[in-house]
Amino acid sequence: MHLRALSQFLLELSENNNRPWFVMNKPRYDILREEFLAVVTGLLREVARFDPLMAACNPKKALFRINRDVRFARDKRPYKTNFSAAMVPNDLKRPGQAGGPTYYLQMDGNGKLLFGAGEYMPPPARLRAIRQHLVDDAAGFAKLLKNRALRQTYGTLQEEDKLLRPPKGFGADALHIEYIKLKSFFVWIEVELPFDQPERLVPQLAAGLRDALPLVAWLRSVPAAPAE
Repeated sequence: MHLRALSQFLLELSENNNRPWFVMNKPRYDILREEFLAVVTGLLREVARFDPLMAACNPKKALFRINRDVRFARDKRPYKTNFSAAMVPNDLKRPGQAGGPTYYLQMDGNGKLLFGAGEYMPPPARLRAIRQHLVDDAAGFAKLLKNRALRQTYGTLQEEDKLLRPPKGFGADALHIEYIKLKSFFVWIEVELPFDQPERLVPQLAAGLRDALPLVAWLRSVPAAPAE
């Protein structure tokens, strides 16, 4: 993939986030999107080697649209300023959907590559199920936290929007209470895009996502949330 061209396009888009500019530059976008699709397609082949369930993921459905949903947003800029994809076996990738653990990647105009895996802001019933499973499988979760590959690549779980107090139904003295307070169960890391060696992109992503497999596997072991 032409990573410098992608980064330059996204940088210009961030400075000209309007429909006239985008329409005039859509041929550039179309080429870059096809190249990004090829990256995601190749990445899925590699991911399926260590996570066979991902062989069923449709790469086209994994890609997010460049258009922003501005219907209820204060920020009315029409376009996202990154290329991103969310990969799950059943192709459900939007926030709030119970699609289960997801592999995610994102590239932006500043030359940054973000990737990781897990469940970001799962819906309430799913979040309750994860928290309860954390209690019921405390030993398994403790083992997950000690996983060397996961820790070396990602550190610990992200704490965005973490609760200050235990959620309803969980005592302050519960084992792993600081993790029970989380609203997401996700790991990610941000690195520089390999501009000088673009052929490294897919192998780098595949290796990084493989290190997140223990979290993905643990989340898949969470019993299904009861219907509400």
